[in-house]
Amino acid sequence: MSTSPHAINWFEIPVADFARAKAFYETVLGRGIETMTMGPSTMGFLSMSPDSVGGAIVQGEGVAPSRTGTLVYLNGGEDLAPMLARVEGAGGSVAVPKTDIGSGFGFFAHFIDTEGNKVGLHSMG
Repeated sequence: MSTSPHAINWFEIPVADFARAKAFYETVLGRGIETMTMGPSTMGFLSMSPDSVGGAIVQGEGVAPSRTGTLVYLNGGEDLAPMLARVEGAGGSVAVPKTDIGSGFGFFAHFIDTEGNKVGLHSMG
């Protein structure tokens, strides 16, 4: 059995209104999200590549959006600015604009999605 070099191997972003959240993340990420029902939950896959960390938006029993829980950073590509620029038009808000981390660690930003979750973006440019 191989082990992943990543500290995280899967994440879930809780949502209250699945259709609204799916539209938001498709707009911000600039790509479609595959949807699947798994038991009592509806999941929208943000990433399922075996070469990367996977994650999904999830609606179901026991999930509740939050601005104060664990903060997940999505890959902002080469430059997170285009994704961040789509946040407000998709119904979210920018909480922290693109910010230089310094020491060659790239840039980050935070946004509040349509469900009330605080989510981060990271890019090197």
